[in-house]
Amino acid sequence: MGPHGEDVPVRFARRQLESEFVRFCAVGASGYAVNLAVYAALLAAGVHYLAAAVVAFLVAAGSNYLWNRTWTFRTSDAPVLGQSARALVVSGLSLGANQLFLFALVSAGAGHLAGQAVAILLTTPFSFAANKLWAFARAPSMGELQPVAVRSAGRDR
Repeated sequence: MGPHGEDVPVRFARRQLESEFVRFCAVGASGYAVNLAVYAALLAAGVHYLAAAVVAFLVAAGSNYLWNRTWTFRTSDAPVLGQSARALVVSGLSLGANQLFLFALVSAGAGHLAGQAVAILLTTPFSFAANKLWAFARAPSMGELQPVAVRSAGRDR
């Protein structure tokens, strides 16, 4: 047992989760900057703001995917197609949740910038959990415990 009543595996897991979360937030911040830079460049080039927003989102999502795959969750050995599809779904759901929070906050009287800042904070825990547990989840390797489906020994009636 450690000094706070935790054993070594629990402390290790807590540190791993905390460091992944910090890395995830850093990647998200870089994605935010990429999104705004692409959006501004497309607007300057005369692209309609809604089309510019979609392209900027896709570029930022791609950047975030690469950084999360190689640095945050370190799953660069996982199959790309399935993992990238799951990450895109999580990004899309996160964007939808962010838009709903933003709309609600602005409708309630928050300014656009303050509303977006709060919406991002509200969406981040979902996005992190969905990416960690689904999009970038590691398949159990040989020797790891795996869930087993248990069937009832009795007959169905």
